[in-house]
Amino acid sequence: MTPSLADEADLHHHGDADALPGLIDLAVNVRPCPPPWLAEALGTPATWVAYPDPAEARAKLAAWHGVNEACVLPTAGAASAFTLVARALATERATVLHPQFTEPEAALRRAGRPVRRLALRPPFTLDAAQVPADSDLVVVGNPTNPTGVLHPRAEITRLRAPQRVLVVDEAFMDFAGDAETALAPGGDLTGVLVVRSLTKLWGLAGVRSGYVVGDPALVARLANQQVPWEVSTPALRAMTACATPQAAAEAARIVAQVDADRAALSAALAAAGFPHYPVPPARAGAPFVLVDTASVGPGSVREPLASLGFAVRRGETFPGLGPSWIRVAVPDPATGHAFVAALASLRQR
Repeated sequence: MTPSLADEADLHHHGDADALPGLIDLAVNVRPCPPPWLAEALGTPATWVAYPDPAEARAKLAAWHGVNEACVLPTAGAASAFTLVARALATERATVLHPQFTEPEAALRRAGRPVRRLALRPPFTLDAAQVPADSDLVVVGNPTNPTGVLHPRAEITRLRAPQRVLVVDEAFMDFAGDAETALAPGGDLTGVLVVRSLTKLWGLAGVRSGYVVGDPALVARLANQQVPWEVSTPALRAMTACATPQAAAEAARIVAQVDADRAALSAALAAAGFPHYPVPPARAGAPFVLVDTASVGPGSVREPLASLGFAVRRGETFPGLGPSWIRVAVPDPATGHAFVAALASLRQR
């Protein structure tokens, strides 16, 4: 069903609004800062004088993913890519799987496209058979924000159908080491658009660096919607720098640490009796967990946690979730245990 206008405001809420000053920030899921080699790769003012040229970034990304250059489009972050999709594709029966990042639906609605929501229930397992057969566009996150669930590539593939465009938001796929990506080298990309982001793993939210890989005919339609020089030189230089063996090696180290820290947080939440997702030992692919705090009470624990020094991402702005849900960025183990202790203490209030 198409949401009412009253629901639309929720789609524009993002985690940075919950990260209040003075609190331990578990609301935003962006890495703290880019590594020195990447900061250096963004260039100096001397490199920013000329108008940006995406050719090198497109070529590097195409080689990295094993596709033709016509399959790649650099964008000003993943959010920009969703806006291009909404403007370029005249969908009449779009289906967005929730809970997920809300910008794809928000972009479709801004473009006047009708949207149907399909809300997955815990444990948020994808079943392609649930998607209406007449859907001409389907949007799914993998790994999904805010659930952290990594869907099998085979199930994602089942979402493809003739006369349908499949948009896969892989903004967090770097945290899964490309496990289950829809961008298998040499794979058929007909009717598929995969959106990637450098924001999360590399700490580049302010640079706005992302790209689309997919069906070249669809990519060309998206490109026609871009304004001239839409993607900045620093963003393009970041794409080039991150499509290298050096970046892959550093990403593997970061992901291993996130996996270990997430396991520690998950164990602490389980010991305290808080249901959370993804459910171990399921393969996760995100630097956060989704926690159900209904045992504390039916309302949101965000303000009580703030009084104890922790900022978390509220869950009720994600379609399919309610106020007892929170998304928690994975911290170091000591901070994670302190957070779980603070959350557990709310039961005694």
